[in-house]
Amino acid sequence: MDISTLDENKLAELRRKIGFVFQFFNLIPRLSALENIELSLAIAGVSKSERRRKAIELLKMVGLEDRMKHKPMELSGGEQQRVAIARALVNNPRYLLMDEPTGNLDSKTAAEIMKLVKKLNEEDDLTVILVTHNQSVADYAERELYIVDGVLEERR
Repeated sequence: MDISTLDENKLAELRRKIGFVFQFFNLIPRLSALENIELSLAIAGVSKSERRRKAIELLKMVGLEDRMKHKPMELSGGEQQRVAIARALVNNPRYLLMDEPTGNLDSKTAAEIMKLVKKLNEEDDLTVILVTHNQSVADYAERELYIVDGVLEERR
């Protein structure tokens, strides 16, 4: 699809189908884990009670229901990344784009994050597009593409 021809409404519609998880989490420091997840829904005009319900549901899904009132600096790197994943999923995207989602995590926490991502892919039919330099992370993928000297190639 050539998105350069889409008008603003069509672009907004497309953006709602995509969730983003960044390497450095990009959580808002002043907001709790719960509030960081609720923010996208608030912008979309979702009622406060529905925002709260959905954010709590997602925090439970990523195993952080007991940390929902904590601010990012009170969470470990793995917990922050799970909040970022929950935030990316809050609008029920069809696609999840992840930029080095385990780059700032120890290997045990990275494996936990990747198991969660794999589960989302398999159980929720969520398409995950993940960029990484870490082969152990890439090994979770069904398909691997590499950029070598500016050329995209597939290996397997």
